[in-house]
Amino acid sequence: MTKKNRRIRKDPHPMLTFFIDYTSVIIGSAIVAIAFNVLLLPNEVASGGVSGISTILKSVLDWRPAFVQWAFNIPLFIAGLILLGKNFGIKTAVGTVFLPLVVFLTESWEPWTLDPLLGALFGGIMVGLGLGIVFRGKASTGGTDLAAQIITKFTGVSLGTSVAMIDGFIVLAAALVFDIEKGLYALIGLYVTTKTIDLVQVGFGQSKLVYIITTKQKEIRDAIYDEVDRGVTELAATGGYSGTEKPLLMVVIPQTEFTRLKQLVKYIDPSAFVIVSDASEVLGEGFKRP
Repeated sequence: MTKKNRRIRKDPHPMLTFFIDYTSVIIGSAIVAIAFNVLLLPNEVASGGVSGISTILKSVLDWRPAFVQWAFNIPLFIAGLILLGKNFGIKTAVGTVFLPLVVFLTESWEPWTLDPLLGALFGGIMVGLGLGIVFRGKASTGGTDLAAQIITKFTGVSLGTSVAMIDGFIVLAAALVFDIEKGLYALIGLYVTTKTIDLVQVGFGQSKLVYIITTKQKEIRDAIYDEVDRGVTELAATGGYSGTEKPLLMVVIPQTEFTRLKQLVKYIDPSAFVIVSDASEVLGEGFKRP
């Protein structure tokens, strides 16, 4: 079967999937925006991302955060389409525009707390929850994530390093504009956000080691190559009861791509046996450099 002819089974309920994905993007973006207005911004917790930039500019220049976020998100989305291709789709465009819209609509809401530590902790949890829901809808809210992908493409620096560099710069700027204590609170918020995203997605751990036992190993293997763009290793295995050979597929995948992989396996072979575990550290092509 040629790569051109490889196809995965279509979703039997495309309209339901469409509704769930877009609802996830909208609800997740709204949660992030509300957390920003009621927890992060009032306590000057600039925990990375475009929201962190808008927090800093609100303090320094009194610029309205929603307009700052639009001013960054929309050009970055356009640059992503031009430089990275049409990988983001309409759902990411929705998140890019809708999140600042909710920030604009809720900017008059009263803060839930004026304690910076509580703001960083619970703001980080809410932002992580919202972003995790957006990622489960197979989209993103754009912003510095797109900037990190552009940096990765043209410099060869890993995506994780690019994100860490950008967020680290924003947190450092917060420490300089506000004070060291606020910078430390921003670090707390950033850490909690990251861990919450992991929990919402697939549990703790940045990468997942996935074993797949299926009678349709060729179809699933080809779909992983084409749709997820990840390598697959076939291992020889023998059924303990039947004594028959059943090839075992092994895949190591970043946590942000796990939802897509799970859907592929479900569509092609609903009866497949899948084992998932954390991969604490992965070195090699597509992951961290050795």
